[in-house]
Amino acid sequence: MLKEFKAFIMRGNVLDLAIAVIIGGAFGKIVSSLVADILMPIIGLVMGGVDFSGLALTIGEAKITYGIFINNVIDFLIIAFVIFLIVKSANSLKKPEPAAAPTTKDCPYCLSAVPLKATRCPHCTSEIK
Repeated sequence: MLKEFKAFIMRGNVLDLAIAVIIGGAFGKIVSSLVADILMPIIGLVMGGVDFSGLALTIGEAKITYGIFINNVIDFLIIAFVIFLIVKSANSLKKPEPAAAPTTKDCPYCLSAVPLKATRCPHCTSEIK
């Protein structure tokens, strides 16, 4: 059982996923700091000195901090856009897969698809040279 577990862990896609989760967590912290510490103050300044993190609605004893929610939505949108750009650029670097070799040819008489090795057309029974 230990050998099976080791083989499972050492498979490439499991390690890739683990690395992606770790890097994604670190990247998320960086982007969160970018949004909270740099972008949101600039956006608040442009909008007349609004501090989104301080926006709240108080209903009785309950305090609904919708400003933090706005920060988190902006944070998510920026992370999603950056990941989109990274995936798009990574996909453009991939070489396109070569086209598969043809397995059929057209009969010159009836234009039906015929296997490459065929010497007679199964549709019109013409001899194919």
